[in-house]
Amino acid sequence: MSRVIISDAIEKDLSRAITTLAPDRIFILSDETTHRLCVPLISGFASLAGAKEIVIPAGDTHKTLDSVVRVWAELQSGKASRKSLLVNCGGGMVTDLGGFAASCFKRGIAFINIPTTLLAMVDASVGGKTGINFGMLKNEIGVFNEPYCVILDTSFLRTLDDVNIRSGYAEMLKHGLLSNSTALDALLRFDLARPDLSSLAQMLAGSVAVKERIVEQDPTEKGIRKALNVGHTVGHAIESLALRRGSPILHGYAVAYGMIAELYLSRELTGFPVGKMRQVVAFIHEYYGTLPITCNDYDELLELMTHDKKNTAGQINFTLLDSVGGIRINQTVDPVTIREALDACLRQA
Repeated sequence: MSRVIISDAIEKDLSRAITTLAPDRIFILSDETTHRLCVPLISGFASLAGAKEIVIPAGDTHKTLDSVVRVWAELQSGKASRKSLLVNCGGGMVTDLGGFAASCFKRGIAFINIPTTLLAMVDASVGGKTGINFGMLKNEIGVFNEPYCVILDTSFLRTLDDVNIRSGYAEMLKHGLLSNSTALDALLRFDLARPDLSSLAQMLAGSVAVKERIVEQDPTEKGIRKALNVGHTVGHAIESLALRRGSPILHGYAVAYGMIAELYLSRELTGFPVGKMRQVVAFIHEYYGTLPITCNDYDELLELMTHDKKNTAGQINFTLLDSVGGIRINQTVDPVTIREALDACLRQA
């Protein structure tokens, strides 16, 4: 696994990493938003002197092969070699796409992730998953490849608006469900309407540690790493549907809605406690609003779920819970029961 550095001195930590790698050329990848808000916070570092910037359009609709080709073209025109370094400075779209581009260019160059959103800090930049959307399906193409290191600087949280804080927090909530009741209860007490960024930064380390612990046991998702997919079988289908219709939603919001459905399945099929389910569902309804689907969308959502990477032999597989921290991977669920879970999403807590 790559090193995850929770940094209070990003210039020093980045300089140390670059000195160790000793690249012949450095490239900084960002999207239009992080180029404006975040790259200026690092571009003046001495260790990045002479680095060439690559800027791609922002948003998940641009997490595509066209954007990857654009990155490759910039690397090629900038005379990147196998000894070059790509620094991915941005949210999950940038770290996923940049990691994939670096993994393929000249059969692989080194890359460092500097996540700038809460979602990227707790999820996308940790664990070695890279990828792009393809055929209107979420993360359909990609490879497992670790960055040289991930540098988390929570000062970037000050660049985020409320919806992006909430998007990342959904993944923290998922990590709480995979951890223990004490961790989950602390997350459910947090006031997302008026988020205290200092408290959030302290909670971040514990959330990242949950993911690191699981990934360390199963780097390529053959077994227990599937635990990290709680909320994602339904969530990715909702996200792909929104993408297909040209009205994308943030990943964390889709995961939050997916957690409602999958906690319902957990209650029905593996005995997850009703009271705890209601607490989590009430929190999601309070802060994430209304699910952007109707019962008329169920057939399309089920079709999208058949593309989930956990599936085997055409059956839709879920990761469910029998308790907080009680992980049950490889749970096959029939379409009728999935429809009931989607009904649960549409009901208010």
